[in-house]
Amino acid sequence: MTLKELIKQGEGARLEFKSTLQWDVKQNVRNDSLRKMVLKTIAAFLNTEGGTLIIGVEDDGSVYGLESDLALVNKSRDKFAQLMGTLLIEQLGAAYAAPPLVNARFDEVDGKTVYVVEVQPSSEPVYLKDDKGKQLYIRVQTTTRDLDAKDAVEYSKSHWGEANKGKKPSPSHEGESNFMAGAFHTIAIPHDDILQGRLTMDVFAADLWEVFKGRGVEEYRNPDLFFQKTYETEGLKTLLDVVEKRLKGKGGDPVLQIQTPFGGGKTHTLIAMYHKAAEWGAKRVVMVGTTMAAKETLWGMLEEQLTGKRKNFKDMVSPGRTDEFREMLANAGPTMILMDELLEYITKASGVVVGESTLADQTIAFMQELTETVSTLDKVVLIVTLPSSNMPNMNEKSQKLLQNLQYVSGRMEKIYTPVQEHEITSVIRLRLFSKIDGKKASKIINQFVEYASHESLLPAGTEASEYRARFEASYPFLPDVVDVLYHRWGSYSTFQRTRGALRLLALVIFGLKDANIPYITLANFDLANQEVRRELLKHIGAEFDSVIAADITGNEAGALKVNANLGKAYQGLRLGERVATTVFMYSFSGGMERGVTMVEIKRNTTTMENPSATVAEAVEELKGRLFYIQNQAGKYFFTNQANLNHLLLVRMENITESEIKGLEERLLKDNIRNDKFKSYIWRAESADIPDTPDLKLIVLPEYNPSTIKSIVEEKGGSPRVHRNTLFFLVPMPSERPAFASLIRRFLAYQALQSDITLKLTADQTSEIKSNQKRLEGDLAEGLRRLYRQVCLPAKNGIKESDLGVPTSGYSGFIDAEVYERLRSDGEILEKIAPLVIREKFLKDRDWVSTAQLYQSSLKTPGEARATNQMAWDTGIAEGVRQGLFGLGEVKDDKPICQYFKQESTVGFTDNEVLIKAEICLAQIKERESQTTFAPSGATPSVGVNEPLPGLQNTGGISPAADLPDKALRQLSFNFTVPKGKVASLMGVLNYLQSKYEHMDISLKLDRGQMTEQEYEDKVKEAFRQMGIDIK
Repeated sequence: MTLKELIKQGEGARLEFKSTLQWDVKQNVRNDSLRKMVLKTIAAFLNTEGGTLIIGVEDDGSVYGLESDLALVNKSRDKFAQLMGTLLIEQLGAAYAAPPLVNARFDEVDGKTVYVVEVQPSSEPVYLKDDKGKQLYIRVQTTTRDLDAKDAVEYSKSHWGEANKGKKPSPSHEGESNFMAGAFHTIAIPHDDILQGRLTMDVFAADLWEVFKGRGVEEYRNPDLFFQKTYETEGLKTLLDVVEKRLKGKGGDPVLQIQTPFGGGKTHTLIAMYHKAAEWGAKRVVMVGTTMAAKETLWGMLEEQLTGKRKNFKDMVSPGRTDEFREMLANAGPTMILMDELLEYITKASGVVVGESTLADQTIAFMQELTETVSTLDKVVLIVTLPSSNMPNMNEKSQKLLQNLQYVSGRMEKIYTPVQEHEITSVIRLRLFSKIDGKKASKIINQFVEYASHESLLPAGTEASEYRARFEASYPFLPDVVDVLYHRWGSYSTFQRTRGALRLLALVIFGLKDANIPYITLANFDLANQEVRRELLKHIGAEFDSVIAADITGNEAGALKVNANLGKAYQGLRLGERVATTVFMYSFSGGMERGVTMVEIKRNTTTMENPSATVAEAVEELKGRLFYIQNQAGKYFFTNQANLNHLLLVRMENITESEIKGLEERLLKDNIRNDKFKSYIWRAESADIPDTPDLKLIVLPEYNPSTIKSIVEEKGGSPRVHRNTLFFLVPMPSERPAFASLIRRFLAYQALQSDITLKLTADQTSEIKSNQKRLEGDLAEGLRRLYRQVCLPAKNGIKESDLGVPTSGYSGFIDAEVYERLRSDGEILEKIAPLVIREKFLKDRDWVSTAQLYQSSLKTPGEARATNQMAWDTGIAEGVRQGLFGLGEVKDDKPICQYFKQESTVGFTDNEVLIKAEICLAQIKERESQTTFAPSGATPSVGVNEPLPGLQNTGGISPAADLPDKALRQLSFNFTVPKGKVASLMGVLNYLQSKYEHMDISLKLDRGQMTEQEYEDKVKEAFRQMGIDIK
């Protein structure tokens, strides 16, 4: 069934849709409380029969998509998956954040991205942590419900059985993984020498000569112990069978050359045959080129070991195929001749002159004679090891000697390869581990392969069954460990693949012998361990010691900083170190291959109880913090050349304070447009700020109360008049370090781009440009974060307001945001509501000067500030037109109403006043009473107030009980206001408010209309200015 078909089925007991994870589609804002709805559904599925949650689909099945959610995490799928993983770990527990119980993936439906969470039923109760504590949620048909304590116990008993009755996870249980079938060292038991730390190179260095002399480590001298730790490969078994047949006279090849594909293990094979020859009753002749002196001869050693003395073959000239030489071999009986590192000896012998030839020439001639003689004898076998012809660091002379040696010995020899590449892991395992519990190992392997398949972590083109088989062969090592050591590090001529790998892996095992991890990956290589570190550095160079310290293990290493930066849910995983270590181990090769892909990093770094997306986040963090990590063509690797991070750090350290201040000031000028305010940037002297009626925004470089006080009170040496027109924007001290760092980084990138002496790659140039563009946005947001504290004069000093932290991706002008905040807080008024004018200025006085109103708003700190004089003009004219007050003048200390309920012009002259409506009405009435008649067709210029209407008590009056004077403690009644009587009603309301402390008014208006803009501007704005909240 396709996902689209599943969605068409609609929600059910095992299928739930959620539009988003944390984006509120109704309010069009981020809403973190929505996360809990998702977590409740997942918990309920775990506690019931499992199910599928699809995020990005609405309840009706229409596809909404994840685009809004992804926008909150920089459009990063990895960050979204990491957020989901973090929520699951913190709220449910680590065991429920990954397969097999919770499998999550991104998918596409109708061109939109959704997130599918498939949940399996849990074998135990799963509790969701919230502000109530721990809650048990279950699925009931199409709903999710929580159970109280009693119901939870009963449900647990019936659903999971008596054993889980009332069970709640202990603190230790919550953090553990369901996947832990056991620590690797309890499943694959290391040999005692590993556990005891006997890890010197000689323990792993097979030395045939030392064994022959009865010296060296017991693991090689003691046949029983040797074969106990030796994996008998198909090739080794074949070799032993051929040699045994030859020594017993039953056929078999007379001359054998041993080759291995990985540059190690030849000597180990010779030791195996040396011990077996003793079992078969054969004589053993051993010659090892590295132990032989230049003047030593093969034929002299051969005679001495077979007969006990040198008698017939003491000369420096080869004895040839003489009967005497053949007789010596024939009389010895079954004989095995082992020659190891023959080229080493011949190279030395080439410096010994023998007649007109050299001892090397004589030796090569002898090898031809020996192979021909051995081939004629039934019970004699010659076994030789030679390096491959493509060995690095081999000079021309050695190459020629090797070719000659291969020619003469190759005429009669047969080449055998005792170890095939696919057997390497088995060879290593048997040497390092005494016992492996296959059943427990298989459980861990199966869980990992299932997890890796779901997370798309398997190597490209590799089937799950194929990778499972490889893991079973290499356990407890992830197959990548052996691959990297043999194919990458093993390509160094100095590494000696088998020996070097065994030594390195033994050190790793010893360091992890107490660790509670199910398997070993490259991320587990402890680069802080000096022995591990030295073992690696001797192949790549000591200069990488400082690279490891700077980026991975040092106290100030970037990897350690990333550990702490990924969130507390992942801090214990040390992902920064693990990722960096994995990248380091993949970074080196004797050939051209280097670097690691994101999939390979995830496979080695993640743990099965955590979503692998977290690793991608760690990689991004490391790219920005490490000094020596490189990224090319989708691969990450370390070099000893500093990357842009290091170059950037050097440039940042050389940025001066004056450069920082200069860019900060320029940014302020670019982000302030002088639209609503006249702005003054970094003017700290009061004389620099004009004393004018217009609104001014003074941006100061730091918060200094005395500077603000000085500018408010003075203009130069004179008292400031227009004190209420000043607003101050000052930086938040706590944001200063982060913003300074942003500026340093931006200027450093500029310096890098303009430095023609740097030989930057095209990728680095592109990265610099990309980072500069990103930083431009970061600087705008950082500037707004820094300059967000607003100060303004108030009645009792200076009032402060915080603009708050800007949203991600902020773009805009700072002064515009300051203006909008002041306007919304009522500190700046674009319109003066007539009701406010009347209630504030005419409530307790009969008249007030218009000039005084305007000037007071400019001069008195804390008074209402209008954007300009026109706002007062408009408010006053509207109030006069509505009959809320009149406009006139004062004559002989008496107000004379000239305009009332009509259009008027405000002059703001010294004698112009606003007059109470009652006074205007009284004056009008008085004028009318003095007028006995009016000319025909004339009408009064102002309206006349009608008698105050009575109140009809429709809601009932509630007298207080037991009050003899029958005082009314509460009043509740409804009434309809006749058209045109609102002004008359205000008197009654004022009277009622004088009698009662609390008054609620409900308004219901119909049979008319107004626009939304009129409602906002004329109604809500007026109420807001009066400090009245509309419920």
